[in-house]
Amino acid sequence: DIRIVTPDVRTFRVVTPDGKKAFDHMPGQCAMLSIPGVGEAMFSITSSPTNREYMEFSIKKCGCLTDWLHAMEVGQEVGIRGPYGNGFPIEQLKGRDITFIAGGIGLAPVRSLILYCLEHRAEFGKINIIYGGRSKEDLCFKKDLFENWANLEDANVYVTIDRPQEGWDGHVGMVPDYLREISPNPEIAVVCGPPIMIKFTLIALREL
Repeated sequence: DIRIVTPDVRTFRVVTPDGKKAFDHMPGQCAMLSIPGVGEAMFSITSSPTNREYMEFSIKKCGCLTDWLHAMEVGQEVGIRGPYGNGFPIEQLKGRDITFIAGGIGLAPVRSLILYCLEHRAEFGKINIIYGGRSKEDLCFKKDLFENWANLEDANVYVTIDRPQEGWDGHVGMVPDYLREISPNPEIAVVCGPPIMIKFTLIALREL
């Protein structure tokens, strides 16, 4: 399956030729995707490890290989190998309050960990998810943000966009400033996004 997430992000659901999940992985791990004659690159596995049926990759169009991926249709073949990377330190997170902070496509690498924590809710403390995009069109995983996660009693979801926009009645402002407003006081912060966002988010976290 291929789903359009934003104008330049698509989510690819990948299975082996016999319809199975390619391999097991931990939250935060990656895989190499390749197209023969075009190239190969590393992408975060966006789906939860507990999903035994398929793997998902949410990929931003930003170069030669991703251009080809975005031009693909359901049923076409792509090479996959992995998993790579150490993943997130699950044991160190258990029993602790966690705040996930992401910007733009930066939500994709941490989505697998968010899903894992929500599926094993009793093992973790308070969960806050703070996410920002340039505009409402650039927000990834809208169904998760505004339906699946937002309706959970034991998780808080906060979404902001950079500038005021017609048709948007939610929060407006940069992620680090929104973090200061919310002041979640987490024991653990998981941060992913543009480098400039990470820089000022770390400053805000130290202040908190």
